[in-house]
Amino acid sequence: MSQSSLTGKVALVTGAARRIGRSVALRLASEGADVVVNYRTSQREADEVVAQIAAMGRRAVAVRADVSKKAEVAALFAAVEREFGRLDILVNNAGTFFPAKFEELTEEQWDSILDTNLKSQFLCSQAAAPMLRRTGEGRIVNFASLGGLLAWPAYTHYCVSKAGVIMLTRCLARALAPEITVNAIAPGTISFPGDAPELAEDFIRRTPMKQTGTAQDIDSAVVFLAQSAFITGQVIVVDGGRTLT
Repeated sequence: MSQSSLTGKVALVTGAARRIGRSVALRLASEGADVVVNYRTSQREADEVVAQIAAMGRRAVAVRADVSKKAEVAALFAAVEREFGRLDILVNNAGTFFPAKFEELTEEQWDSILDTNLKSQFLCSQAAAPMLRRTGEGRIVNFASLGGLLAWPAYTHYCVSKAGVIMLTRCLARALAPEITVNAIAPGTISFPGDAPELAEDFIRRTPMKQTGTAQDIDSAVVFLAQSAFITGQVIVVDGGRTLT
């Protein structure tokens, strides 16, 4: 493989077995990185990602962990240290999304989405920081959402979790500088093969570009942030202009 932009780097992508996480893991590998593929339940899919990365000539391992639980996060990062001895890039992608009317929103639903979408990013960033500092040029890329910028009453719990990710990103950018940059990506609707087209209709109607995004749009933003040494504390909105309307 020819020398690429991330050759020699080690990246950990949480929730990397499916959809955006999978695409990000594969893109980082194509750019030269070795990759830790985290998953919670999708072992078969995670193993497929590892096989695809190995076919590129990069190293990869799949590690099961529920990243909303501190003990499992500790075991995950111990595995990274054991397998690779370093970490350069953390992509906090793991998340969940479901609607619930505010009046009917349960405590369990609230806790579940806050734990998965926000607490996990806190735990992983905290565990990663000592390893990232050792490189002197560590990168953390968090996944926020348009829901952290726009108010969606049917998704109050989700919006709050993603707004929390944005503020976590800003706080960590100051707390972990100068050795580590911390940024977030806020995707609009991203389409994958097999998605029901009606799910994207409202987004397309409201968006100046009149289309949904692709996984490659998000991958490119992750690689850009992984390469940059002078951008930190920012939220890169990848939404075809949806937040302008």
